[in-house]
Amino acid sequence: MKTKTMLLYLSACLVVGCVPVLSLHPLFTEKDTVFEEKLLGVWADDSDGVWEFAKLEEPVKAYEFRLTDDEGRRGLFVARLVKLKDKLFLDVMPKQFPCSEEDVEKTKFMYNSFFFVPAHMLLRVDSIEPKLAMRWANVDKIQELLEEDPNAVRHEVLEDTVVLTASTKELQRFVLKYSDDEEIFSSDVTLHRKKAPKPDEEPASGQE
Repeated sequence: MKTKTMLLYLSACLVVGCVPVLSLHPLFTEKDTVFEEKLLGVWADDSDGVWEFAKLEEPVKAYEFRLTDDEGRRGLFVARLVKLKDKLFLDVMPKQFPCSEEDVEKTKFMYNSFFFVPAHMLLRVDSIEPKLAMRWANVDKIQELLEEDPNAVRHEVLEDTVVLTASTKELQRFVLKYSDDEEIFSSDVTLHRKKAPKPDEEPASGQE
C-alpha cells in the first residue's frame, strides 16, 4: 500500500487507507538521537505531498517537520532521527494541538482538547540521500502479529487502532526485532529533494 498523507494533529493523524501505529512513549532517549544536516530542506513526490524539515533550537537534535499533502492539508510536527544499532528511524509527534492559546476563540469545542494525548509515530529510514526513502509500520500486520503473540509488545487496541504502551526500552527491542521485516515495515514513502536549506537559514525557535 502506498502511503499518501498524514493529517493535521493526533485526532486526525491518518495515513490514507489505514491508521498509523501510535506509541505513547518515544522510541528514543537523548543518547539515541542523531542530527543529519542532509535531512534539512524540502522533499516532495507527486503522491506523498511535500515534507519540509528545519532545524529547531529547542529541543536540540530535533527537526520542525511540516507536511502538506496532495490535497493541501497540513501538519506541524517535531521529528527526531533515532539510531538504534545500525538502523535509522524517524520518531514524529505533533508540535502543537488544536485549541492552542492563539486559536482558542476559534475552536468550537475547546474543552475537547483536554482529551488529546501526545503520541509518537514511527518510520524506518532506509536512506536520506540521494532520495529520502522511508517505511511506515503496517498496522494490519502489527495487529496480526499481536493477535498471534499478545506478549510481543505491550499495547492496547482502541477502536481498531493499535496503541503501543511499552516503555522506550521495550519499544526499541520490539522495533529492532522486526526492523528488517518487509511485511511489518511495508508502506513506503520515497521523496526527492525539492529545495535545500539556505546556508544562513536561522533555526526554528520551537514556538509557532
